[in-house]
Amino acid sequence: MQDSATLGVVIAFTAGILSFLSPCVLPLVPSYVTFVTGLSLEDVSRSRRVALIHSLLFVCGFTAIFVALGAGATALGVLLGAYRDLIARVGGVLLIVFGLILLEVIRIPALARDRRIYLADKPVGYLGSILVGIAFGAGWTPCIGPVLGGILSMASATASVGRGVGLLLAYSAGLAIPFILASLAIERFLSLFVRMRSSLAWISRISGVLLIVVGVLLVSGWFTALATFLRQLTPAALQGRL
Repeated sequence: MQDSATLGVVIAFTAGILSFLSPCVLPLVPSYVTFVTGLSLEDVSRSRRVALIHSLLFVCGFTAIFVALGAGATALGVLLGAYRDLIARVGGVLLIVFGLILLEVIRIPALARDRRIYLADKPVGYLGSILVGIAFGAGWTPCIGPVLGGILSMASATASVGRGVGLLLAYSAGLAIPFILASLAIERFLSLFVRMRSSLAWISRISGVLLIVVGVLLVSGWFTALATFLRQLTPAALQGRL
């Protein structure tokens, strides 16, 4: 059980990174950095301390939303503990569906609608950065909805609320760490983005394939077996630190 929990955290963290790299999040990172900090791109590069504080508060905002969603999904799964195997398989099916949506094999108009919460002017001060993060977490459905939905499906199949919350914390970390790094080195980020622009479409495809693979593992019941197998391949010295 511990092996599958560790594998789930790794998958959730990877999903968070892929969400950051998605075609409709990555191009808007500079805009979010300047909006959250209230600084121009030139000022951001000179005022890294201010950029760091506002970025941390921003990620705290969307992390709070994601963790609350994860706790709710997991609590429901725990209440239906007698049906955990069935919930895992249903969650696996949802993961496959979300993966097919990212691959554009399935198109659901309701998921394609823009549900972002627009703020014409950022609320003042540090509290404003938290509120913008909450708005991001609550409303950015077209960009991160399928991947986030997949992680929530995994959370609902876990054995405890703590593990479900851990999955959403790992997902949030995968999304937050690159954002914070980008805010601290905005010029390097812009240079990297120019080089990556032509490859952004593949990020969604990779995310879709990841969700489908994990979905198949959950439906087939092989997820725990794979986690155990990967654990056996891990050097003993490293296992002691995990």
